[in-house]
Amino acid sequence: MGTVVVDVMLKPEILDPQGQAVAGALPRLGFGQFTAVRQGKRFALTVDGEVTLEVLDAARRAAEVLLSNPVIEDIVSVRAEDAPEVLPSAATLAGYDWDDDELPDTWGANDHVAEGEVRREARPVPAYRRPVSIEVLDALPGTGAYHMEDDE
Repeated sequence: MGTVVVDVMLKPEILDPQGQAVAGALPRLGFGQFTAVRQGKRFALTVDGEVTLEVLDAARRAAEVLLSNPVIEDIVSVRAEDAPEVLPSAATLAGYDWDDDELPDTWGANDHVAEGEVRREARPVPAYRRPVSIEVLDALPGTGAYHMEDDE
């Protein structure tokens, strides 16, 4: 049996009274190093057999339809419980400005290819500071990895 873990968080612009209450209590309990708290939800979905890309896709769709409220929540991650990689959520990918010259340090290509240079080998890219191969990005629904052949 496999397990898919779905993490859902309130959108940054949504007030989080529970997180604020916890943030206020932490210093009183001797945990003064934390400056802010946001609370979220974690779902563990068990399946018969292995967690495949199809199962992950179904879990993401279930998260969009039932497990989250898209008006106030973002799906932060959908992954196999024992997965070594954490992939960016569709909300993160959808909100990213792909024309921005400065890539975030949490995911995306950090190794720029100069204009006119040809590189066809798969290069790992950091995702939440863990490597993700082009094959994994290509398999993620709604995303893809850039290949120079796309320009030809």
